[in-house]
Amino acid sequence: MPRRLGDLEDAVMTRVWEWNRPVTVREVLEDLQKERSIAYTTVMTVLDNLHQKGWVRREAEGRAYRYEAVSTRAAYAAALMNEAWSASDNPAAALVAFFGMMSPEQRQALRDAVRMVQVDEPTEDPEDTEGGEGGEVREEAAGQGERAEQAGPVEEGRTPPPPEAAGEPGAGEGREPGTNAGGKGR
Repeated sequence: MPRRLGDLEDAVMTRVWEWNRPVTVREVLEDLQKERSIAYTTVMTVLDNLHQKGWVRREAEGRAYRYEAVSTRAAYAAALMNEAWSASDNPAAALVAFFGMMSPEQRQALRDAVRMVQVDEPTEDPEDTEGGEGGEVREEAAGQGERAEQAGPVEEGRTPPPPEAAGEPGAGEGREPGTNAGGKGR
């Protein structure tokens, strides 16, 4: 699992990822100097450290090196999210809470990503299709974040029912929208 990049490592990697081509220390230095005072040797050391950690590969060009990213920023972000999610003692509840923190635009991006993944994976597994198409269950889970506080704990592998579900005692009764069971807003 990747370790989170430090601030300067992230600033350097951001340029390498954005430029999406082999870069020199001088190029990174000149761009960083637009924002902060920094020495050539500092940037050189950071790129060398990133090379030793496996974030960039380098190729000699004369007396200098050109550095290129080994993976994408998206892959880095995904690995960090996976590491954090895996560390949870209740991964399903962690996902529901995470979905609750997402903006509407982020939830839409999540739905789009789930659709793209579903195209690549077969849905013959009975667990994937229980209660309808696997995608419906997963998309419904993506919308559960707003109700995470109201829904209570979630069993691993199950999508919590919406509080408005028929037969759920007290669901939505006597509460204003956007409040939890204690009547306090989020």
